[in-house]
Amino acid sequence: MEDRVLENQEPIDVFFYFEELSKIPRGSGNEQAVSDYLVSFAKAHGLDVLQDAALNVLIKKPGSPGYENRPGVVIQGHMDMVCEKAPGVLHDFLNDPIGLQVRDDMLYATGTTLGADNGIAVAMGLALLAAEDIPHPPLELLVTTCEETGMDGAHALDPKTISGRTLINIDSEEEGILTVSCAGGCSARISLPVSWEKPDMEMAFLTLTVEGLKGGHSGIEIHKGRANANKLLARVLNHLSTEINFVLCSIDGGSKHNAIARDARSVIGIRKEDDALLRKQLKELEIVLQDEFKTVDPDLCIRLTPPENQPKHVFIAASAHQIIQFLYLIPNGVQTMSMDIEGLVESSLNLGVIQTKQDSVEIISAIRSSVGSIKANIFHTIVSLANLTNGQVIEESSYPEWRYNPESKIRTVFADTYEKMFGKKPVMDAIHAGLECALFDEMFAGQMDMISIGPTMVGVHTAEEHLSIPSTKRTWEFLKEVLKAMN
Repeated sequence: MEDRVLENQEPIDVFFYFEELSKIPRGSGNEQAVSDYLVSFAKAHGLDVLQDAALNVLIKKPGSPGYENRPGVVIQGHMDMVCEKAPGVLHDFLNDPIGLQVRDDMLYATGTTLGADNGIAVAMGLALLAAEDIPHPPLELLVTTCEETGMDGAHALDPKTISGRTLINIDSEEEGILTVSCAGGCSARISLPVSWEKPDMEMAFLTLTVEGLKGGHSGIEIHKGRANANKLLARVLNHLSTEINFVLCSIDGGSKHNAIARDARSVIGIRKEDDALLRKQLKELEIVLQDEFKTVDPDLCIRLTPPENQPKHVFIAASAHQIIQFLYLIPNGVQTMSMDIEGLVESSLNLGVIQTKQDSVEIISAIRSSVGSIKANIFHTIVSLANLTNGQVIEESSYPEWRYNPESKIRTVFADTYEKMFGKKPVMDAIHAGLECALFDEMFAGQMDMISIGPTMVGVHTAEEHLSIPSTKRTWEFLKEVLKAMN
């Protein structure tokens, strides 16, 4: 009989389905298998199911006895997950299941992202659909694809397939906080042209790496001041360019546009007689940076190692200069704070990915703002900067902000139920991150009454992602009571 890591964890049904989902590789863009699993689940339970061309899945269940004629409710989450792993961890996200482990009252993966963002929403939805003893109005479980890479599934959704006009999104990450608004965003894909020349083979080639950073979610953790490895590498190279002659062979960093880069690397070439000077400069820079980030990123380090392969080409000096200057100057991190909601980041951007291509360096920066005009202004700032280096910028995966609805009925039901269950008022909050609620708000012309909840998660989008098991149980009980109270 198969051993189940979560067999005795409550809520039993929720964690059963979460463990089943964890067996299925489901990184963004690799969702066929998990989408088919959801379809098979629906058919096995005799429920109506629709799988669209984008692999979104919609499963419908009639209301329980006495609730059949109440207004329908949409339970919503996304099936994809961010695929990150700790350095040295061997894991194939296209084929390997997520290894689960319980530490105290927390659920972790084994050196990778856990996928509780947003597998816990799907697991709760499946548990609701499978249960026969939970009072509820007519339910529609909507599970979308590619949320983490631009909400592509939600963009492709046909709104005519959705009957309910009340939606509970389970993609928030702190128990006791009811999310009622979120930022909009887009990605700026920047391509900077590169010209090459053959290297002087008498040079010494080295890989310069900035690593040991925590990284994190580029929305909900952007205000924590964590170091971005891509920006630090640009700073290091910019400083070195004033102190030592070197050639640039490649520059790469980060793995996801919406994750704060944990490591970045560049292959450089130097004159052999400058090796000692290079190491001295890097050691001094490391000390400076470690002091600046000692609180938020205490493990920051700069390493020099031999390159995997001897470079056959290097950037011409002009290309190297333009690349380094662009990366040094491109804005990153918090840009403005909200004047309406104390402590809320209003706009930010994250230098998420740098990749050296055949004839260019490609950069992806994630822009977020709760004000559409500010989002547009930040994008055009990047365009203007790219114009100075003959670069091109494409806007991708744009999504709107979700504005606060002062007349929300579901918000009242959630607030009243929470106070009855826990003896205190919940926190109503807006977040500086994208939620699919923003697209649904636009798609349904403001007629979808929405709220977002979730159990407490920590380290989302990193290999240290973990989920509170007691919080999951409380959130599950809360969700059931809300459905019972809906009329």
